[in-house]
Amino acid sequence: MSETTRADVCAAAVADTFKDDGEIFASPMGTMPMLGVRLARLTSNPDLVISDGESLFLGGTPPIFAQADVVEGWIPFRKVFDVVAHGKRHVMMGATQVDRDGNQNISAIGSFAQPKRQLLGSRGAPGNTVNNRTSYWVPKHSPRVFVEAVDIVSGVGPKRAAEAGPAASRFNDIHRIVTNLAVLDVNGPDRTVRLLSVHPGVTVAEVQDATGFDLGDVTAVPETRGPTTEELVLIGEVLDPKGYRFKEVPAP
Repeated sequence: MSETTRADVCAAAVADTFKDDGEIFASPMGTMPMLGVRLARLTSNPDLVISDGESLFLGGTPPIFAQADVVEGWIPFRKVFDVVAHGKRHVMMGATQVDRDGNQNISAIGSFAQPKRQLLGSRGAPGNTVNNRTSYWVPKHSPRVFVEAVDIVSGVGPKRAAEAGPAASRFNDIHRIVTNLAVLDVNGPDRTVRLLSVHPGVTVAEVQDATGFDLGDVTAVPETRGPTTEELVLIGEVLDPKGYRFKEVPAP
């Protein structure tokens, strides 16, 4: 078997993000989130409900970007909003910026009145973060992504949700932030971003240098676990035999 790569570690870390969810609709956005969710379904959480990202609930767990093998239901896009409102959903989104308080930006860079760069727009981020468990995947951890304060709030962090009142804070649950360097959450002092683990081969100092705000006490941060032999086989031979994961986290 080939050597474990950083991409494999990231896939296992994403899978761990979903392992305790039970029967919930997993909505991964992007290659690594899709891979990690399917890995979780085949290992730690077989009750996860997954779709093809378009209109079908999947009974099986096919390779990423492959045609559905077993279909068990139909979920046209308009029905997704019913699930969002109901709350039985865990979404993993991307993030152009994440700040110290766990706010996310995918809207624009620069001032709201006159941005320098237009991005996706807020899309579903506000509704996701006030209704559903939400995690983030960041393929390139850098000070440009992890900033002191996001330019525009798309996804709402716990402190801002609390300030907005119960309607925003009741179901706000920013669960994990997985990057190519580390795993973080928002359970630091005063609900700020906290470093949970660093990936094998990465130092705490490297993560701090790649973060645009102080991560606080990082004296006892463990190493992110590596994937098991079973997980490596599932990642490399079943779920991603074509190596799409390396487009986000290149192999050394």
